Amino acid sequence: MVKVPFSARFLALGLTAATIALSSTQPVMAQGASTNSTQITVNETDRRAAQDATAQKHHAWPANTDAAKQGPRSELSNGHNASKAVSSAAPAESPTRYPGDLSYQGGPVVEYAESHPVYLYLKSGCTTPACWGSPAAFLENLGASEIIHVVDQYTHNSANHRYTVGDSFHTTIAAPSKTSPLTDADMQAIAHAAAAVRGQSGYGHIFHIFLPPGQDVCFTATDGTCYSPDNPNTFYFCAYHGSADFKDVGHVLYTVQPYQNVAGCQVESGTPNGVLVDSTASVLSHETFETITDPDLDAWWNTTSLPLGGSEIADECEFVSTTSFDDPVFYVGGKKYAIQREYNNNRHGCTETP
Repeated sequence: MVKVPFSARFLALGLTAATIALSSTQPVMAQGASTNSTQITVNETDRRAAQDATAQKHHAWPANTDAAKQGPRSELSNGHNASKAVSSAAPAESPTRYPGDLSYQGGPVVEYAESHPVYLYLKSGCTTPACWGSPAAFLENLGASEIIHVVDQYTHNSANHRYTVGDSFHTTIAAPSKTSPLTDADMQAIAHAAAAVRGQSGYGHIFHIFLPPGQDVCFTATDGTCYSPDNPNTFYFCAYHGSADFKDVGHVLYTVQPYQNVAGCQVESGTPNGVLVDSTASVLSHETFETITDPDLDAWWNTTSLPLGGSEIADECEFVSTTSFDDPVFYVGGKKYAIQREYNNNRHGCTETP
């Protein structure tokens, strides 16, 4: 079986009051959930905030699909312009520039952060975090792991326990829709609703939005760049991270985590925790590392190598086999997962240790 470096191969309807369950922003125990979660309402205020948001950035992780392999990589990111990039080799003391090394473009990084899971539950069939394999538990292990310290060289901070798990949130949609995918504007409205509950915005908070099985999402209602396992022609990405400035709550970082246990996004079978858990963990780690090192698409990314141009810390270290991601198995905070390694400028390669 041939393993190929992934980087080398290179909303139609918005959320409406009818699709989101009306609720108060009060802490409640989600049905069947093992931890407290705050139920949120996505209302007209949130949708208007998303419509008026500025400095909107996104960077997607390409799916292992024909559409992603054949389509232009530029469709997956709206902030990496190599022609305007500053080619500053890192580490600075290295006399040699390695093709895979990331360059620093002067933007902010995330030194400390709380991750906030935001679950889109269904009225039936997907009503607990176990639908995605308990991602909060993985985030806790990731924050206590060795691999998280690969980012120290980019954030210039080596303290332990800098990345923790904070409040979680949930809302309910009536049913998943393949014919009416959500859009990035919907994701921003959800992130705004969660951030507004306790004023948790800025670079110290990351909101991870988990979509239920069967729910597609596109960048816009018309561009055809989507997570859409049901529509191969538009199935370009598995997940993405983004940021936006809102007039009221300020700067918000978020990731969008569609259901990963599908061909084109899932890991290979035989992993330590099963395909569901490790597929979710793999993409969640990917987007978390990229949010930390390149939250606004103006910090750390590759500007010097044509095959790798525009790649972020995680993009360069994914390996694929047929329609699955072929991730190595190693300990993450005391528990084995099948997730990818991350690009390490100091070692000029992909590692799970600093």
